[in-house]
Amino acid sequence: MIETPRDLYDGVILDHSKQPRNFGPLANPTHHADGRNPICGDEISIFLDLNEQTLAQITFSGQGCAISKASASLMTEYLSRLSLEEAKVRAKEILELLAKDFEGDPFERYGELGALTAVRRYPARLKCATLAWHTFLAALAGETTASTE
Repeated sequence: MIETPRDLYDGVILDHSKQPRNFGPLANPTHHADGRNPICGDEISIFLDLNEQTLAQITFSGQGCAISKASASLMTEYLSRLSLEEAKVRAKEILELLAKDFEGDPFERYGELGALTAVRRYPARLKCATLAWHTFLAALAGETTASTE
């Protein structure tokens, strides 16, 4: 049975949008990328501090819609302090989760990140939810820009 995601603007999305976690640039990031969603104007910058093979710190800055900002905030909490390989695998897993139907309850498996699955009912908002994740992967790969196009 496929679970119906909660409302797009549920408490998790609104909370992370109004009070984003890990918001603001790092003073001396080891990696950085800027992401743009030209369709709706979201702009997100991801800052990473890599310590050997660990994601020591991840922050973001920028402006955009509630979905874009909440997704970036949730991402920083979810990926923080993981190994680089695990962070990369999990980021790709979340992008896949947002792109297709999910068996079961996404909240059970992904916690608060499950709130992002509601964007599947609003295809125009999918790029808003995925921008930070694409930008994270670009920064990790040493690229300086990312786009949803």
